[in-house]
Amino acid sequence: MATSCISRASLAALGGARREVTARTNRRHKAPSSRGRVTPRVTPRAVAVRASEDEELDRAGDVRPNQKWTRVMLKVSGEALAGEGGFGINADVVNKIARQIAESALAGVQVAVVVGGGNFFRGAAHEGKGLDRASADYMGMLATVMNAISLQAAVEANGVATRVMTAFSMPEVAEPYVRRRAIRHLEKGRVVIFGAGTGNPFFTTDTGAALRAAEIQAQVVLKATMVDGVYDCDPKRNDDAQLYESLTYETVQRLGLGVMDLTAITLCQENDIPVVVFNMDVEGNIVKALRGNKIGTCVSSDVHKFERLDDEHEGALEREQRERGERSV
Repeated sequence: MATSCISRASLAALGGARREVTARTNRRHKAPSSRGRVTPRVTPRAVAVRASEDEELDRAGDVRPNQKWTRVMLKVSGEALAGEGGFGINADVVNKIARQIAESALAGVQVAVVVGGGNFFRGAAHEGKGLDRASADYMGMLATVMNAISLQAAVEANGVATRVMTAFSMPEVAEPYVRRRAIRHLEKGRVVIFGAGTGNPFFTTDTGAALRAAEIQAQVVLKATMVDGVYDCDPKRNDDAQLYESLTYETVQRLGLGVMDLTAITLCQENDIPVVVFNMDVEGNIVKALRGNKIGTCVSSDVHKFERLDDEHEGALEREQRERGERSV
């Protein structure tokens, strides 16, 4: 009986000692009170990416330059990614495009991209060569996904989060296209690349770009090509070809100008989305187009309205530069 009492007393003492040690440890590691102290304001760190060989672009907080477009759809042809080789993916070309996309995204422009697949496979060109048109178009859609994944890696290498969304399910390599999710990605500053066109045969990637632009409520479709814009005739065959600065949808359809296929042009016309055709080979043109500078040819419902927006944009930039100069003095 005595032994039992001693054991209980010992256990009680041991328990009290443990509680005391725990209390001391908690007091030792307890965070100091912030009462009476002024917490310093933390300034967001700048994010830097390699914008070119010799310069870097910085972004700090929500400071954004004056720009006309806030959400754009950039259409890049598959042939452009092949470079001079004409087939496959040219890493230098992809990196040049990705740098300019990243630069614009970091400046505050919400960038969505539709990329073609002609550098690997063009469905319409293989119709009748042992393939029906629908099967050939599906193969072309797979080619656009390969280009989208390549461009995604290049843009992310420049410091901008990027998502690839496909028109049909490929969960191992990309997200399925969901309109609200795509808009949310853009609002968070991510670049969104749409692959597999519309997901249906008999439709071009130009139509896919116009469709996605209408769905995500993009303000403009920017078509990156290998020429300076839309001409009255083929500039490669005629040295006297005249470049149009502005056109209406009706003029494009009446003259049969090769801006985009008729379905894409009609879709842009019905949703009042202007189309800007420009030369992506000129260094810096993608950035200029994404920020709303006046380059190439603009196809819209109202030529004068577009010109007025350009004048206002240029005037705002001039006023901003003048104010900066006055403040520096």
